[in-house]
Amino acid sequence: MSAATQHVDDESFDALMEQVARFVRERLVPMEQRVEEEDAVPQDIVDDMKAMGFFGLSISPEYGGAGLTAEQQARFQMAISTSSPAFRYIYSSNLGIGSRAIALDGTPEQKSEFLPRLATGELVGCFALTEPGAGSDAGGLTTRATRDGGDYLINGSKRFITNATRADLFTVMARTDPASTGAAGVSAFLVDRHAPGVSVGKPEKKMGHRGSQVADVIFDNVRVPAERLVGGQEGQGFRSAMRTLDHGRINIAAMGVGMADRMLEEAIAYAAQRRQFGSAIIDFQLIQAMLADSQVDVQAARAMTLDAARRIDATGSAVKEAAGAKYFSSEMVCRVADRAVQIFGGAGYIAEYPIERMYRDARLLRIYEGTSQILQLLIARQMGRERGIRFGR
Repeated sequence: MSAATQHVDDESFDALMEQVARFVRERLVPMEQRVEEEDAVPQDIVDDMKAMGFFGLSISPEYGGAGLTAEQQARFQMAISTSSPAFRYIYSSNLGIGSRAIALDGTPEQKSEFLPRLATGELVGCFALTEPGAGSDAGGLTTRATRDGGDYLINGSKRFITNATRADLFTVMARTDPASTGAAGVSAFLVDRHAPGVSVGKPEKKMGHRGSQVADVIFDNVRVPAERLVGGQEGQGFRSAMRTLDHGRINIAAMGVGMADRMLEEAIAYAAQRRQFGSAIIDFQLIQAMLADSQVDVQAARAMTLDAARRIDATGSAVKEAAGAKYFSSEMVCRVADRAVQIFGGAGYIAEYPIERMYRDARLLRIYEGTSQILQLLIARQMGRERGIRFGR
């Protein structure tokens, strides 16, 4: 087996998962309230994640990573996501689209230059696609890259870019064909955060996911060498982005499973000790019904997520299954959050209890990496393609 196709064996992966479970229990969960209050993850936690190899889990061993399969990545994300989602964002962009566009479509030189440094966490990557006027309609982006001799000049603005304040390397989607208004004229560029003309806005104040930072990024005549065009070919940027989305959606689905697992455990523990009418409320059948519904939700989302991941590992593609897993899991985690708050009663509305934060954190999953509504359309259209039916608008 070549280095590029090696994967972590089951025994090594089981050892990694035991290490992650201990790290979550002993280091991350006790730090959640501090992260919530300071809106930042302490540097010693980041350093620990680097030392444990979290930044290179999806990157091939050829470039210094672990080369986890899609299923292994999903299981890892489920485990880490039983703690605050802020911790996941520290390394996740290096696992996902911040490295995958390079890994899938980069030139040999781009892979050699960037993947080893992304794998160690020396570089933090992020993906700059969304704009003030282009989110779900990503093909409508207006950021432009104009050829200027041996370089490109990039002008435009990006919106809600995760890890923008920490990133060293931006994978920027920009239009290289001004005559095109769709996805075909979009190219991907690797842009140094410190290049002249790059400016990052202040972090947004968010409903939840505190400790993970999103910000605007402005590109003002940013000069980028042509060697930083991903794959060395114009017009392939949107294709690169779409090729990474199956993995991204599976990882968000796994995140929802991990979050729901934690909320269910919190709800069970609270219901077992909270007493009303002379009995623990877990003895009440309507409380048991909410717990049972949540368990079934989590069980279904876990099965869908792992099935989609296995399809990716087997075939390289799982468009419908990945979209379905993300859609179901993101809706599911909000249902579980709502039931958990209901079980906590008035205490669930008080910030002293972690379930209040978890309720806010859950809501984002239905929006990013494809809104639930966009995923519904995508699933339906994929069903049509499989049957030779082309849907209208």
